[in-house]
Amino acid sequence: MESLLEVVREVQQTEVKDLIKQRIQEFKEVGKDSIERIFNELCFCITTAFCSAERCIELQERMGDEFLNLSETELPLKLKEYKYRFPNIRSKFIIEARDNLSQLENIIKSESNGSYLREWIVRNIKGIGYKEASHFLRNIGYTEYAIIDFHIIDLLVKNNLLQKPKAITKTKYLEIELLLKSIGNKLNLNMAELDLYLWFLETGKILK
Repeated sequence: MESLLEVVREVQQTEVKDLIKQRIQEFKEVGKDSIERIFNELCFCITTAFCSAERCIELQERMGDEFLNLSETELPLKLKEYKYRFPNIRSKFIIEARDNLSQLENIIKSESNGSYLREWIVRNIKGIGYKEASHFLRNIGYTEYAIIDFHIIDLLVKNNLLQKPKAITKTKYLEIELLLKSIGNKLNLNMAELDLYLWFLETGKILK
């Protein structure tokens, strides 16, 4: 673990630190915005399964309010037009999530406990597992979550902190999350910050 800690500490001495602070602040601003903006972020996270973050960021920017406003017939056609890989199933998930919009708004406003919110999202929003629910909460300002994807897993494996899992079950996801929390504690970083540092180490980029 020490070699990984040292590399992160080195990056913390560069301009990347300020960029990550800025990105965390942007996430918090999204969480303070309208439910429509928050829903747009949920749709982004629905689209990211088996699709690159950069591609989905581009899709989100092009879609704008269309996630919220297009009909059940129009939405998959628009996703196809933008050459998204899974237009039919993801549009179905987005439409069903839209049906839960008022409930989602109420629970976000009334419940500050991130663990409860994540469980509710996983249970009630189709197309969202622990990774995507964590991604969504991180992107609306909940700093206790990282996104455990193949980039993070590969980095942990390379540093001999984890054996590459054959599948990411709920139990395995939470197990890796505990490992990341221990790393974050040693670096005095919350999970959202740590996630962005580790993502930068693997990709050279700071996205979302």
